[in-house]
Amino acid sequence: MRRREFITLIGGAAAAWPLAARAQQSGTRPTIGYLGSATPATQGQWVAAFVQRLRELGWIEGRTIAIEYRWAEGRTERAAEIAAELVQRKVDVIVTSGTAVVVAAMEATSVIPIVFAGAGDPVGTGLIASLARPGGNVTGLSNQSRDLAGKRLELLREVVPGLGRLAILANVDNPAVVLNMREVQTTARTLGVEVITLEIRRGEDIVPAFEALNGRAEALYVVIDLLVNTHRIRINTLALAARLPTMHTMREGVEAGGLMSYGANSPALLLRAADYVDKILRGTKAADIPVEQPTKFDLIINLTTAKALGLEVPPTLLARADEVIE
Repeated sequence: MRRREFITLIGGAAAAWPLAARAQQSGTRPTIGYLGSATPATQGQWVAAFVQRLRELGWIEGRTIAIEYRWAEGRTERAAEIAAELVQRKVDVIVTSGTAVVVAAMEATSVIPIVFAGAGDPVGTGLIASLARPGGNVTGLSNQSRDLAGKRLELLREVVPGLGRLAILANVDNPAVVLNMREVQTTARTLGVEVITLEIRRGEDIVPAFEALNGRAEALYVVIDLLVNTHRIRINTLALAARLPTMHTMREGVEAGGLMSYGANSPALLLRAADYVDKILRGTKAADIPVEQPTKFDLIINLTTAKALGLEVPPTLLARADEVIE
């Protein structure tokens, strides 16, 4: 009989070995601390995928495990407070996403395993030692956002033929975002595209950045992180007013009125993160679980925004889209 079949037969409680044995002695269930970077309204689908996969693996919320949900609501300082709280509550593993939030969790603990379901260039930003051997107490999944810069520019040029001047909006206090921005700049230069950077560090910087742009760009590349995601509606409103087609690194930007996005499928990353949690709860050290790169990337196009900008999206591009918002 296969091990997975045996686990299924004996049920979730027995499947939770070895932490289940410890839990019996202490009278508690293993606890997952879920540190959401935004809000339940924006990331509810991510959580649903995560919980469903846990259930498939024998971890049933309320029966064989407990999950403590906390939401940073787009604020880095709040993420740090939550991470400290989860450490104080002695959770068995912390699950989160986004480089800034992962850093907050790492600063709170070097002992409790941390699983990140999407972080930009985890090696380049120092979250892990290497993809194959993460080291420390952190592992998870890269969203590979930096590596997609060339593809995003290629897609944007299909909608904006002859693109010559590109603005990049980025939170330069985020090391992963800075690496992403540099990749866009390098790629743009090889294509003969002039780049104008709109560097922000807080929400109050967004309007002045657009005012300084003053019609000098033909499109806008938006690098989404905790700060930018919080202000994505305002950013898209300003971009629309400036008649700027936008390319976002995550679908949340398009759902909030942006033109296009190309990036890793976030629910798929959370689903895979559940497998990491499963391994850790069964006794594998985070340092020994290789960091994976995503296999599925989604192209999302907002046709309503395209029409508002007076743009004609090529039928060939629409046919390749994973989702078209109308």
